[in-house]
Amino acid sequence: MTQLAQHDLWTGYKLRWKRRRLLFRAFRKRRQLEPIIDRTGSIPSDGILVFTTVRNEALRLPFFLDHYRRLGVTQFLIVDNGSTDGTKELLADQPDVSLWHTSYSYRLSRFGLDWLTWLMIRHGHDHWCLTVDADEILIYPHWETRPLPALTEWLDECDTRSFAAMMIDMYPKGPVNAQRYEAGQDPFDVLEWFDRGNYRIQMQDPLKNLWIQGGVRARMFFGDRPERSPTMNKTPLVRWDRRYAYLNSTHALLPRRLNEVYAEQEKLSGLLLHTKFLDTIVEKSKEEKHRKEHFNNSSLYDSYYDALMTAPELWCERSTRYLGWRQMESLGLMSRGNWI
Repeated sequence: MTQLAQHDLWTGYKLRWKRRRLLFRAFRKRRQLEPIIDRTGSIPSDGILVFTTVRNEALRLPFFLDHYRRLGVTQFLIVDNGSTDGTKELLADQPDVSLWHTSYSYRLSRFGLDWLTWLMIRHGHDHWCLTVDADEILIYPHWETRPLPALTEWLDECDTRSFAAMMIDMYPKGPVNAQRYEAGQDPFDVLEWFDRGNYRIQMQDPLKNLWIQGGVRARMFFGDRPERSPTMNKTPLVRWDRRYAYLNSTHALLPRRLNEVYAEQEKLSGLLLHTKFLDTIVEKSKEEKHRKEHFNNSSLYDSYYDALMTAPELWCERSTRYLGWRQMESLGLMSRGNWI
């Protein structure tokens, strides 16, 4: 056996043990979840499920729920992390939501992944599971006319268990708090702009995933330290198995073969349109700087929150107005691959 082959075997062994440790973490953290309303008994065998953790997202949730319902999601499995704005009550009233509550630390639960992994072990096995934040809106080629069941059926036929969606930060023209957003409104009436071309891409070993950084946050807030800018590659849609585990948000998975979502030839992929920069970002930044729950080494990101609290203008002369998925494909930010 060559030295390279031995190294690969040893790496695979270490990653298997890492995955087992993550699954055991999720098993232990299950006690932090208090069921509010559990409708999982009504999930059909072919149901497509959304998993998310939320805190004070009552403003975003009406559009979020409506968008994913229109895509064909069967049920939402949601962890509420101590909301105080009516989020918990709003969700409990939804007929297709199962809801759990926790007041434990979001950061110390791997930013909610321990909780969601447990719910996916219990309820997501052999389902297509979409793990997204409340400010992430999934689109993909033909999404307006081909719902998620059509996409997942095609992925099943291709023996493909995971689907990539790069995150794109959307933002308004003018100060970020200048246009008021109302609950239920299409956020892209306000967030019409994005950065089209300032993305850095590299392959990461040993996980075999692409690592993408860039967009408006890299341009505006991390120009002097690009290595700390947010990671934009995600694999949010997976035909789940109870032995799987996310490593860091939905940026990487174990087993690592699930990260092979891009190829030298064009491969089907989507986008997560990120609605972070609504007018509420100014007050949320003040809260999150104080809570220190969204980053490891949170103090390193104080200047990021400080900048957002000034309600900056993110638009520049190089900004591009969003026109739809065909435009995003033409820019090389997503691909229909062989799905014609």
